[in-house]
Amino acid sequence: MAQEAVGRPPEETLSLWKREQALLKARVVDQDTEAWQRDPAFAGLQRVGGVDVSFVKGDSVSACASLVVLSYPELEVLYEDSRLVHLTAPYLSGFLAFREVPFLVGAVQRLQEKEPSLMPQVLLVDGNGVLHPRGFGVACHLGVLTDLPCVGVAKKLLQVDGLEKDALHRDQIRLLRAGGDSFPLKGSSGAVLGRADIRSRDYIRKTLGSPRPPAPGQERKAQRPKVWPKGGPEEPPGEGKTPEAHSPGLRTHPEAPDLGAQEQ
Repeated sequence: MAQEAVGRPPEETLSLWKREQALLKARVVDQDTEAWQRDPAFAGLQRVGGVDVSFVKGDSVSACASLVVLSYPELEVLYEDSRLVHLTAPYLSGFLAFREVPFLVGAVQRLQEKEPSLMPQVLLVDGNGVLHPRGFGVACHLGVLTDLPCVGVAKKLLQVDGLEKDALHRDQIRLLRAGGDSFPLKGSSGAVLGRADIRSRDYIRKTLGSPRPPAPGQERKAQRPKVWPKGGPEEPPGEGKTPEAHSPGLRTHPEAPDLGAQEQ
């Protein structure tokens, strides 16, 4: 039976969360501190981690918190940790960390205890970093608590500090042609809050071809449960999985290449 998360927290809880964000934000290191970060070829980078919390359709309370560590540049899986978790905080824009970070920190701590030699040198986080209403998204939050460099990889453009998904933004996206093409997300304050990039659908179509009709007898294959990002089925529209922009978290370069944009 589907389960629903608890309702919106009381205002005093939100005030405490904002206060905690402000305190932790003071500990963010927003400069490159590792040698591999200063090398355009990332020489010295050997292990990259990724974290995410996924949901099954119709259930916004039970979720799967995952941590995967890959070798770099081979991208071979070195370590995996996936656990079913029970969420107690609802999805609330701007406060995603209080819903998900405790489980992600737990995954990092288990890795540290089991296989410390496989600790990632950077974590890619499904959410925003400094691209956030208070400049402290889930990637920053996780980075501070784990002392790991983090890059926020979100889905949709979070419109803060004057950033807008307007005609100019769409024109900039249309100019992105090849993998690696990107442009800076520069707010009204002058700060670069992240970068946006896309992967060409044309390349996929040319390489893999158009989808083929199912073979006879395959039309009604059983499908796996649909996995929902972030807050589950109650998540506000426009926060799907389409990659568009990312923002740096702890100890990541403001101009770091982005992989995806939206979630806090």
